Amino acid sequence: FTSLGRFCVKNYCTFYVLNQMILSLPCLFVSSQEGNCGYGKCGYVIILMALYWCTECIPLSVTALLPVILFPMMGIMQSSEVCIQYLKDSNMLFIGGLVVAIAVEKWNLHKRIAILVLLIVGVKPAFLMMGFMSTTAFLSMWISNSAATAMMLPIAGAVLQQLCDTEANAEEREYGLSAAKDGQENQAFEMGDTKENHKKESLFISKDVVSILQEADRSPEAEQRRLQREQKYAELKKGMSLSVCYSACIGGTATLTGTTPNVILKGQIDELFPENGGIINFASWFGFAFPNMLLMLALSWLWLQFMFLGFNLKKSFGCSTKRDADKEAYQVIKDEYRKLGRMGFAEGCVLVIFTLLVILWFTREPGFIPGWATVLFNKDKTYVTDGTVAIFMSALFFCIPSKLPRCCRKSSDGAPAEAPPALLSWDIVHRKFPWNVLLLLGGGYALAHGSEKSGLSLWLGESLIPLQSIPPYAITILMTMLVAAFTECSSNTATTTLFLPILASMATAIKIHPLYVMLPCTIATSLAFMLPVATPPNAIAFSFGNLKVIDMAKAGFILNIIGVLTINLAINTWGVAMFQLDSFPSWANVTKSP
Repeated sequence: FTSLGRFCVKNYCTFYVLNQMILSLPCLFVSSQEGNCGYGKCGYVIILMALYWCTECIPLSVTALLPVILFPMMGIMQSSEVCIQYLKDSNMLFIGGLVVAIAVEKWNLHKRIAILVLLIVGVKPAFLMMGFMSTTAFLSMWISNSAATAMMLPIAGAVLQQLCDTEANAEEREYGLSAAKDGQENQAFEMGDTKENHKKESLFISKDVVSILQEADRSPEAEQRRLQREQKYAELKKGMSLSVCYSACIGGTATLTGTTPNVILKGQIDELFPENGGIINFASWFGFAFPNMLLMLALSWLWLQFMFLGFNLKKSFGCSTKRDADKEAYQVIKDEYRKLGRMGFAEGCVLVIFTLLVILWFTREPGFIPGWATVLFNKDKTYVTDGTVAIFMSALFFCIPSKLPRCCRKSSDGAPAEAPPALLSWDIVHRKFPWNVLLLLGGGYALAHGSEKSGLSLWLGESLIPLQSIPPYAITILMTMLVAAFTECSSNTATTTLFLPILASMATAIKIHPLYVMLPCTIATSLAFMLPVATPPNAIAFSFGNLKVIDMAKAGFILNIIGVLTINLAINTWGVAMFQLDSFPSWANVTKSP
């Protein structure tokens, strides 16, 4: 009955909202003045989709399809013009990047990289947290944040459990041996030095050790030590779980394909400012976002270190002390690496394709010198983009075999052997690919194009002209704080989609560089650190680490402040130098009438 009640309530709310939407449609077709008709209707669609995205009364991807229905019915755009927005060049970049990520996950290349890094950093608590954070951040630059979190948390749990068990055994041995030594001295004083007495003495000692350990397990002192040890490792597990999920969100900001909002920004810039000259590409994004990611990651590590481990330098960083617990925990990591075996042909091929993809992305249009695409293809127009490279390299996974082919190879019955399967099959991609995100991307591009066609962008820009009296850096700080707070309660994809067209209109109205507000706000959508429902990595860590909401809220609040400050530091220092943000670009001077 409970499940039935929930189903009825959920569907009643959905049908009620849809009914209100349908009932409100007729008022939109009432004749109005020419100047108010277009952008009023487009504004209605944006508000409606914002409410649906925030409440999730219907699936997010279904909400993203509403422009296909409402824009043609309201006379804002033709259906063919709306539908073409759902599969643009940025979507191809997103598809290619995710196919590469699926191949990396299928052949466990990400796990090999993760365990290698952990073997390098060791198992000291501070270094262990640093190792997990840096590894997770690196992996989330290339694969999904959720996959990186889900892979790293079980490894962290196994290492911490081994540290706890080994420390417990060491304490028991130390306590039992010290007590047995005292008993040995007392017995040796009473007995002679004959061989028979020595045999009796050793027999008595062994019995005493067992009895002492059994009594120690039941003693109040042992129970107190056990509770303290469990409490210490429970806090350490909380800190490690939070460090993994936070570093996954932070690491995703470093590359253009690391998380969906980054791709949305590129698509929105290309849609709203088509003459921007490809200002956002893989190399330029990496040049700006990667240093910011490192700074944010280092400060986050210091805060989590202080919150969960304290600043006991000898205990957290001590390199001279090597306990049995450290050795056995390190052995656990080595055993995990040994289970992977030697790198096979398929894994090597994935590594080569992945490396080539990154090199081609960086060298396509580096900025300081002509790239290979400029020299070979893009002489008069931009024919080859990052999406072209991503699709080309991801297509190789369906062509290259997963095993080294051998000529004239036969099966056991003498028949010709079957060809080995490819590195990827379409069934695997179809099963693991987040198709709903493609619709979310398309919905955002449709909203941006509809805002421009209807005149809503121009109207918003004129309404925001009074903001010229506020210093640009203050506007950026306020907007990043607003977006960081909004993304705690809404999907980061939906938040980016809603805010970027408004920010672009504001920037053109007050004559500041559009990237000066759009770029930091895009990165701020990844600062969802306070609530378990904010991002999938948060939810995974919340269930794994036995966390409470207050634990995540306390740690995440400070991290939100750190993130906002580092983003604004980056945009006002090397961001200004990279993108010439101190001047209003000519390509942003778009004053189109509806």
